[in-house]
Amino acid sequence: MGAAKTESQNAGSGSGSALQSASTSFFSLKSLNFKMKTKQQELLLRVTILGLVYVLAFITRLFSVLRYESMIHEFDPYFNYRTTLYLTENGFYEFWNWFDSDSWYPLGRIIGGTLYPGLMVTAAVIYWLLRLLSFAVHIREVCVLTAPFFASNTTLVAYFFGKEIWDTGAGLVAAALIAICPGYISRSVAGSYDNEGVAIFALLLTFYLFVKAVNTGSLAWASASAFAYFYMVSAWGGYVFIINLIPLYVLALLITGRYSMRLYIAYNCMYVLGMLLAMQIRFVGFQHVQSGEHMAAMGVFFLMQVFYFLDWVKHLLSDTKLFQAFLRITVTSAVVVGAIALGLGSASGYISPWTGRFYSLLDPTYAKDHIPIIASVSEHQPTAWSSFMFDFHILLFLFPAGLYFCFKRLSDATIFIVMYGLTSMYFAGVMVRLILVATPAVCLISAIAVSATIKNLTVVARAKNNKVAQTGSQKGSTSSKGSSKGSLDQSQPFQRNGAIALLLGAFYLLSKYATHCTWVTSEAYSSPSIVLAARGANGNRVIFDDYREAYFWLRQNTPPDAKVMSWWDYGYQITAMGNRSVIVDNNTWNNTHIATVGHAMSSYEDEAYEIMRSLDVDYVLVVFGGVTGYSSDDINKFLWMVRIGGGVFPVIKEPDYLVNGEYRVDKGAAPKMLNCLMYKLSYYRFGELTTEYGRPPGYDRARGVEIGNKDIKLEYLEEAFTTSNWIVRIYKVKPPNNRW
Repeated sequence: MGAAKTESQNAGSGSGSALQSASTSFFSLKSLNFKMKTKQQELLLRVTILGLVYVLAFITRLFSVLRYESMIHEFDPYFNYRTTLYLTENGFYEFWNWFDSDSWYPLGRIIGGTLYPGLMVTAAVIYWLLRLLSFAVHIREVCVLTAPFFASNTTLVAYFFGKEIWDTGAGLVAAALIAICPGYISRSVAGSYDNEGVAIFALLLTFYLFVKAVNTGSLAWASASAFAYFYMVSAWGGYVFIINLIPLYVLALLITGRYSMRLYIAYNCMYVLGMLLAMQIRFVGFQHVQSGEHMAAMGVFFLMQVFYFLDWVKHLLSDTKLFQAFLRITVTSAVVVGAIALGLGSASGYISPWTGRFYSLLDPTYAKDHIPIIASVSEHQPTAWSSFMFDFHILLFLFPAGLYFCFKRLSDATIFIVMYGLTSMYFAGVMVRLILVATPAVCLISAIAVSATIKNLTVVARAKNNKVAQTGSQKGSTSSKGSSKGSLDQSQPFQRNGAIALLLGAFYLLSKYATHCTWVTSEAYSSPSIVLAARGANGNRVIFDDYREAYFWLRQNTPPDAKVMSWWDYGYQITAMGNRSVIVDNNTWNNTHIATVGHAMSSYEDEAYEIMRSLDVDYVLVVFGGVTGYSSDDINKFLWMVRIGGGVFPVIKEPDYLVNGEYRVDKGAAPKMLNCLMYKLSYYRFGELTTEYGRPPGYDRARGVEIGNKDIKLEYLEEAFTTSNWIVRIYKVKPPNNRW
């Protein structure tokens, strides 16, 4: 009986353990299933957020289409549109070998060898794909929406880049920040069909793939970064920033002792393959091995080989002192040989010197002193603090915080984003246009600050209060431990409340950032320069469509072979919309030709007539804002015409157009100013016009003065057309008098 009882107890015990094991297995399976569901929920949440950000990035750039119409903005995009239209109608071979006789008359322009074709080919491929799918779209609509489409794609790249540098949270925040950041929106709104529209996507993609290659040592990622770099080279001349930043980053890793085989594979593959691919772009050609702007990349490439060789020798030599001596000799020899090669290449002319644009980035005063045509462009001016605040808002303050977090957790990836951020912010301060290049870095580093801060505050806010244990149940505890426990429990509610308050403040600031970005996008960056808008006395919006009115008149009322002279700003629009040949345009490749136009504009009418006859000019177009108050007219640009013209023709002297160093157009203006061709063409018949109530006739609303010469007579030109708001004025050049 005892044995039977013992057996039954054992059996009961066995069945109990089996039941307990089954129960444990069930709960473990349930827990695993719950974890899988949680991961799936997180994935679904991330995909949903990215999808919403993707759509947001696209629709927030459509204000210009909704407020005006689907049109191409600015000046350069009209050349891009014209060449894209030619590509879709005639094919790539004709486009690549196109000689444009309508530009830079009588010189012409070889299109395939003087542009970056990435934007045009991208839009053409999208257009052909849509047509293949039976979507009846016009190439103009594709061009208008190309920039918003690639801005949406940039948010995806920003997410993966932020995830690679920091974590998933930083990637999501970076995608959201860059989707609506004004610094990027300024060049990616609908209608802004310019190279930067696709180039920022290519730039960020190149950086992401290269950092991925450095982190993994994968040849596939390195090759992908080389192809992304090729796309960047084909799209924008800003690729020079990439080919200098990446070598600088690699050099920093070498100096700080972070050399690895991963870095060796990533850089060598990216540089060699990327260089060979970039040489296929005719406009770039052999600059990677012949231009001084690309020598840093080549120098670091050879330095990488030296490091690899030294690493191999280090494994062969067991004597440390012997290796140190060999290291000194090798490094010294490499530096000397590199310096001699660079010196010989520069002296022989094989290696071309830095360009003026490159010098102007290192020295902001260089362009003003030596190359006025670069300094005359408004987007090449130094950046004011207000512009930084306007384009970055709170990111300007989050950026230093993000740098702090990056330095706190240094890695190969965070070192890259720190170098990208610091260098791009410096260049953004030198040239306002380069805020665009700094924007992705600012968004990524700010996203790290936001993600890390919110994560830390959330941990504190979600922490549960430790329950104060009863004094009688704490056996063996000392009074000091009890008092410290009590003080800790009392401080936790304050920490939690403080964290919640800081979280609310952070979300409030982010909401203000979103509001600011929306307002800036709507009011400042969604107005096409070709269609002007203003508010009337009753608050209604008034549209000035004078540019298109003038170009339509040119197309309809002038001979097809007519040549139009204007300042270079309007050349692309005249050829694209007016379909007429121009003397100069926005390519600005021939400074002498532009100086000749400046010489004509700043000369007396009879002298200008001889210049125009030598260029076969039939019509002269000027932009005038004295009636509407439009300040970006040719009178306000006139001093740049004088400076550029005077740089080639010494007969033109800027002081001749100034009075005691002051630029004036009223009665106190310089005599040469009052009688030059630009003044006459702008103010012809203007002295008869009353522009404001209570003001005398001839009152210039753009400059706020009464003009000094109201009795203007033209001898060699005649007025052909003036738009309804006097913004564009076209004059016909009279034929020479009959000599018989």
